[in-house]
Formats: sequence, structure tokens, C-alpha cells
Amino acid sequence: MLSTSYCSHFMDTDHQIAPEATGLHVLVVDEDEAARSACVEIARDLGHRARGVEALNPVISTMERATTDIVLISIPRRGHGSLEAVTELHTLFPLISIIAMAPVDSAAMALSALHHGAADYLNKPFTMDELASALQRAVVGRQVNSDSRRIRERLRLEPGMGQMIGRSPQMEKLYRILAKVAQSTHPVLILGESGTGKELVARTIHSFGPNAEKPFLPVDCGSLVPTLVESELFGYVKGAFTGANHSKDGLLVSAGNGTVFLDEIGELTLDLQAKLLRALQEKEVRPVGSTQRIPIKARILTATNRDLGAMVDRGAFRKDLYYRLNVVNLRLPSLRDRKDDIPLLVAHFLNKVHRTHPGRFTIHDDALRVMMQYDWPGNVRELENAVERGVTMTSGGEIQLGNLPSPLRNLALARLHEAKPVKATDARGAVKVIPLAVQEREAIYETLKLTGGDKLRAAELLGIGKTTLYRKLKEYEALDLRRTN
Repeated sequence: MLSTSYCSHFMDTDHQIAPEATGLHVLVVDEDEAARSACVEIARDLGHRARGVEALNPVISTMERATTDIVLISIPRRGHGSLEAVTELHTLFPLISIIAMAPVDSAAMALSALHHGAADYLNKPFTMDELASALQRAVVGRQVNSDSRRIRERLRLEPGMGQMIGRSPQMEKLYRILAKVAQSTHPVLILGESGTGKELVARTIHSFGPNAEKPFLPVDCGSLVPTLVESELFGYVKGAFTGANHSKDGLLVSAGNGTVFLDEIGELTLDLQAKLLRALQEKEVRPVGSTQRIPIKARILTATNRDLGAMVDRGAFRKDLYYRLNVVNLRLPSLRDRKDDIPLLVAHFLNKVHRTHPGRFTIHDDALRVMMQYDWPGNVRELENAVERGVTMTSGGEIQLGNLPSPLRNLALARLHEAKPVKATDARGAVKVIPLAVQEREAIYETLKLTGGDKLRAAELLGIGKTTLYRKLKEYEALDLRRTN
């Protein structure tokens, strides 16, 4: 336990810290009255409303009525029920931040307190600055948790996050991670196949973050030559190269406290990788042609569809830069792994089209069914293109199978042929062969349905001439007419 002499040192006026107007309610739990009083007084000096108790168990039942944001609890070497009290407190009041105070020679007890629900711990004896830092971490942690809960509540009420659409388990998991990483300023590496929406994820992280009002500046590292990438990122001074008629700040500087998104980061040359690493480590850049360095504050988000780990192994990507960028990584699911989201995405894209096209558009069930069966190698981008093509090709307000791109129409035709049995059973269970004429007729009608009534396209898919198709249709019409008469 803390001694009285320790407390007097703890309250040394040489360590005064300016109060902060946080106004949080702090409860100090410690059997040592002097240590308890010292912690209460320091918490009050920091701008909190604090009180102290000797033991936690008697007051847990009253905490329903009393506001408590942070609990500082002393953990004796042998526990003596304190760990159980921490568990009960965390279970009953999960929003309270718990800071354990354990003897410096009892690291195992401190770790055990974390396992039982504490968010942080202090080793006794500790200084005033250490207590102040622990309380500040609790304040920041509560704010992050509050923001995360706010984002999660929005996700519960909306079909996605920001412009991201989806309610599949894979997307729900992604949203939970995004709600956390958005509140920090750590680098994030976004991984995924082409068309999965990596830039959209980066914009979402920025827009839900603490600096959402600051600039979001994307750079496509794969579409620019290395010299242009360098001048774009780091800037240049007048006369640095031919055509540099004036000085220009790089994006890492002009973003300020905003976000710089480096798409296709795997395309950077090793030389540029080294310069980027130096800029991130030193938090400053040297513009092309300059001897002066400029500090940077921007958050860095990166993305790639390449395997950076494999590139590191073969020396194509710097290991130190990889670890610097890969503080947190997000792997985006492909569309084939979250097909339950396709109806939501189609509805979203149809609403988007409505803003630029007159009238409302819908999609036929058969067309949507084929979309659910397709594997979408181009992912969400390919789906959006398919919807836009369907809107362009339809003559009415409903997208039919025949209005979809050829890969989807071909899939529908293939599934149609696979599904057609050549045998059936009668009422007694005896096997009977379906006549070829019947199979042919069903194939023609289903293909016409697939093409939205386009006879020329149907003939192509069936592999017959258009004259043959017209003749067959006339025969079927004549047969149906005789049957009705």
C-alpha cells in the first residue's frame, strides 16, 4: 500500500499540472487513507470530480444511482477479493474505465487485473505525472469508445457505413473494425482485389475520423511515373526541373492534419519507398530541389491488391516501410464472398442512376437471380457497370436478363441447359424420355426470356439461324392455336 511519506512526495508542488475541464467522475478505491486522499486531490486538481472509498464492494450496489466514469482501484499483492470486485464492476458497468493500482513488484497481479476487466494499470509507487497520464488515457479511451458506439448505432439503423453498402457478416465485421480505426490517426493498410472499394474504405475512415473536415487527398501511385509521384508527395521548389516555374507544396504538407491516401502503394519504386519511409519516420519532407525540410502532420492510408508480404520476401518492397504502413490492416471481402449484399448494392446503384436519368428503374427477378449466381471477378465495380448497362439497354423501366452484359447472359443460358432433365417419371414412377421437340421448345422459350425477347440474340445463343428460330416460333404458335380450338 502507499505510505504517508510517499503521499507527501506525491503532492509535491513542483509537479503541479494545469486543471482540465473534463468534469469526469472519478472514484478512488484504496484501504490506505493517505494514498486515497492524495489520488482524490490530484484528480480534482486535474479538473475531475473525485471521491474516495475504502473498499469497492459496499458501493457497487449504489453505483446505479451515482455517476461514475473512472474507477482507480488498489490491488493488494494477494488480491483479497479486489480482482473479483473488478470483474463484477466491469460486468455490471462496462462503460466505466477501470485503472488498477498494483505494487511495482507484482506485475502478475497487474496483468491479472487487466484480464479481469481493467483498462489500464499503474505500478505503485507512481508519480503525479504518471497518474495524470493514466487519467488522460482513460479520458481519451472513453471518447474513442463513445464515438465507436455512435458509429455502431448509425450502422444498426443504416444499410452500410458512409457510402459503403452491405449487411453481410463480412461487412458487419469490417464496420466494427472501421469504427475503431477511424478514431485514431495510425496508418492503415487496405488490402483487397480490384473493384472491392479500397478508396471508398479510405474515404470512410477519413470521414468518420476526428479530422473529417480536413482534406482527403488521394494519389494513384500506379498511374504516375516515379518523378511525378515524388513531386506530388513531397513538393518542389521553383527551378527544380524543367517546367517548375513556381514552388509547390507536396500533398503530405498541403493535407495538413487531413489524410493522404496512397493507392497501389506496391507500385512505388524502391527509391521512392526509401524517401517515403524517411518522411514518415522523421515526420518531415524535403521538396524536390530544396535543402529545407518541412514538417508534416497528415495521416497516411495506403492500399494495394498485391501481396506486399511476398514482395518483401523477394526484395521488391522494403520490409521497414511495410511494417511502418501495416500498423493496422483491413482485408476487404470480394463480392463473391458476400453475395447476400448484391440486392442492397443493386438497389443503391439504381437509386444512384435515378439522379441522372429520368424515371425509376427496377430489376426483374430473373436478372437479379443470375446476378446472385455470378462470381463477379471485377467485384463491386463490375456490378455497378452491369447495372448501368442494364439501365442503358432496357427499353422500359425494368432491367431484364437480356439487358445484362454477356457474361451474365451466358451464365444464365449455361445454367438453363444444366437444369433441363432429359428424363422424367410418370405418375407410377416409371422412367419416360422427354421428346427432343419438347426440350427444344422449352430451350427456345427460356432463351427468349433470357434475352428479353431479342430473337437475333436468342438465335446466336442457341446456335441456330434466325430463319430457323422464326419458323420454330410460328410452328409453336400454330400448335397452340389448334390446342385452344
